[in-house]
Amino acid sequence: MSRADPASADPWTALRRHTPARIALGRSGTSLPTAELLRFAAAHAQARDAVHAPLDVAALRADLHADGWPTVEVHSRAPDRAAYLRRPDWGRRLDDAGAAALDALAEAHGRPGPDLAIVVGDGLSAVATQRHAPALLRALRAALGDAFAIAPIVVATQARVALADDVGERLGARLALIVLGERPGLSSPDSLGAYLTFEPRSCRTDAERNCVSNIRPEGLPVQLAAARIAWLAREALRRRVSGVALKDDSATELLAR
Repeated sequence: MSRADPASADPWTALRRHTPARIALGRSGTSLPTAELLRFAAAHAQARDAVHAPLDVAALRADLHADGWPTVEVHSRAPDRAAYLRRPDWGRRLDDAGAAALDALAEAHGRPGPDLAIVVGDGLSAVATQRHAPALLRALRAALGDAFAIAPIVVATQARVALADDVGERLGARLALIVLGERPGLSSPDSLGAYLTFEPRSCRTDAERNCVSNIRPEGLPVQLAAARIAWLAREALRRRVSGVALKDDSATELLAR
């Protein structure tokens, strides 16, 4: 009787072409093959690097300016990356300089405020923001058309999701949208997330915002993400709610076209 090769591939290996998930890795005796151990180590290193890599604010603002977006740079209350990771609450509020800059911007533009305030933040993966945020905003502008008055783009560092509440409230915006890097996974170090809140206030909870996640070429493409965000924005203004009170039926509307 012939013995099975201990380093043979799992018979389900063919399924791997359908997903980036770590399945059908094979085995070598009672352990993983060396190649898979090396791939895991490389993916783990990419995830760690994504968390700690700084956002190139100058390059990002240059990309946004090239697309015709005016921008304002702000920082959260977290003075550096180490503090940001230790104190999530500091990443949810603007520092004094950022708050003053947005107060001055709101005063210059007067009332009523914009329909939409957009924040582009580093989040937990500046890599994702650097790679995908400009393309997403281009697609979103096309999806929204001329129906929305949009404030200058706020580029924020050491930013958490709720920072958009502080920004939107200071600008008097009816809606706040923050686009930032999501917590990296072992197959997705560059995943972008978008969070939308109606009538942003510093007291808002996560239950009061809608999330569109996994925005990247291997996940949700920017064109589809932009269409979903635009649908949520229009419906949030029409129904005057966001979060759990606003069910995302955008896919049904898109299928009906």
